Amino acid sequence: MTFSIHGLAVARGIAIGKAVLVASSRVDVAHYFIKPDQIDEELHRITQARAAVMTEVQRLHQSVPKDAPPELPALLEVHMMLLQDEMLADGVKHWVTDRLYNAEWALTSQLEVVARQFDDMEDAYLRERKGDLEQVVERLLRHMKGLPTSLPQPAERKPSSSWHQDHLLDDNHEVPLVLIAHDLSPADMLQFKQSVFTGFVTDVGGKTSHTAIVARSLDIPAVVGARNASQLVRQDDWVIIDGDAGVIIVGPSPIILAEYAFKQRQAELERERLARLRHTPAVTLDGQAIHLLANIELPEDTRIAMDMGAVGVGLFRSEFLFMGREGQLPGEEEQYQAYRRAVEGMHGLPVTIRTVDVGADKPLDRTAKDEAHLNPALGLRAIRWSLADPVMFLSQLRAILRAAAHGKVNLLIPMLGNAKEIHQTFQLLSQARQQLDKKSVAYGPLRIGAMIEVPAAALSLPLFLKHFDFLSVGTNDLIQYTLAIDRADEQVAHLYDPLHPAILHLLADTIAQGAAAGKEVALCGEMAGDPGLTRLLLGLGLRYFSMHPTQILRVKQEVLRADTLRLATWARHVMAAEDPAAEILKR
Repeated sequence: MTFSIHGLAVARGIAIGKAVLVASSRVDVAHYFIKPDQIDEELHRITQARAAVMTEVQRLHQSVPKDAPPELPALLEVHMMLLQDEMLADGVKHWVTDRLYNAEWALTSQLEVVARQFDDMEDAYLRERKGDLEQVVERLLRHMKGLPTSLPQPAERKPSSSWHQDHLLDDNHEVPLVLIAHDLSPADMLQFKQSVFTGFVTDVGGKTSHTAIVARSLDIPAVVGARNASQLVRQDDWVIIDGDAGVIIVGPSPIILAEYAFKQRQAELERERLARLRHTPAVTLDGQAIHLLANIELPEDTRIAMDMGAVGVGLFRSEFLFMGREGQLPGEEEQYQAYRRAVEGMHGLPVTIRTVDVGADKPLDRTAKDEAHLNPALGLRAIRWSLADPVMFLSQLRAILRAAAHGKVNLLIPMLGNAKEIHQTFQLLSQARQQLDKKSVAYGPLRIGAMIEVPAAALSLPLFLKHFDFLSVGTNDLIQYTLAIDRADEQVAHLYDPLHPAILHLLADTIAQGAAAGKEVALCGEMAGDPGLTRLLLGLGLRYFSMHPTQILRVKQEVLRADTLRLATWARHVMAAEDPAAEILKR
């Protein structure tokens, strides 16, 4: 019987193969009370498990191949940080010593406490780090029960003898395999990369979950958030993973299989064609040069940015250096070394470093903010948080200035909304330069830019163009704030609309005013990496796109086929329409 399962499309492409099932590995936990004289023994069991799992993860981290995507070691580092997290350790100790819970019960109780805090976070990326915490606790529990903690390896593959062989394989090929799991940890993903699987499906996860991040970096077809796929699919079922549509087809008929095998070959040919565009300048048919830049989270991400032909880094999210450290902020030297690696990794191409964007729903110090936030996205975050902690902010500014001595660096300030914040930012930047001068520390020049992500900023462009060298539109937040839509709220997420006429008018106005002032305007939100929106953005006048590196070649292909003169007329028509999305589909 053929049936389909729907999930989230997170990595393009099509994978066809037999299912290898990794059922939900959630460990059954016994709940019982211990006696006071057993407290030390239970705490010792937890400490021993923690040390053993830390050794396992460190060994995996050290064994990461040089050609592995930077996301893999980074996510393993997240697991190591969670294993050392004081909130987890202190909470478990509390349950054992004060409540007399057994070790396993204490671990799961503290997991629930911390997981609720993750659920309350507005930031999608941080909210989905709850999955990493769950996997760390699960590894601890499995170790304490003497169970294996790694991904099971499939049996040796043999040529298929079923009817599928006639349609998909010949006698000289092995049967391809796809992985179906409840969830995959970074350690699993490392093994996945070194194994035989050609695609994967998970029950849980979102577009910013670790599985999605790694899948995109590896360019592996994947669907996440497929709910109960691991329960519906049986071992050795033939499965098609459509990473473009977010669909899993189980038990495909010969006709469906042949159709998707054809699509798969076409996708492989397209990937080969796209690879040839890596070193092709992004110039439209009418001669407009378009700058395709990369969004990165870690210095090591510059490698894939260069491989994909990025002409610079349009957004280095510096907050990733600050996260998961239990309030222990990175010092000036540590930040400087990280920024320097990114600058040197781009070999003379510009790197735009955004100052830390944390606060409110994602405090770095768990003891700093215990009060509830009714509207965390509207709280003390981004530049507001930085200005509230000038010592931290000065440390970051000095580190960025020092990194600028090694190459072209742009400084990008997030969430500015008024003149007072602008002046305070420039005063602190001036102070940072003075501090470096006083110590005779070398530093380089910076181009200073502002993010346009607050509607107040989009409606006050002359003020921003007066003070800044360039602008960068953060569409993710601009859409959220303009439409009053919480992207994290499932009940209203469907109203989050990048093509809302109000959003298009704000974008068009920002781009036009920037051009009139002779200053570049970039776009670094999700819209920039969507090939389906490339022509509209070109028609609106956008010339600087910043996106996940794996999207660059697809966007470049659209650029090379575009005529901006014709697209400008069409874009005005789209903006005037009641339903811009429908107009785009007509083209």
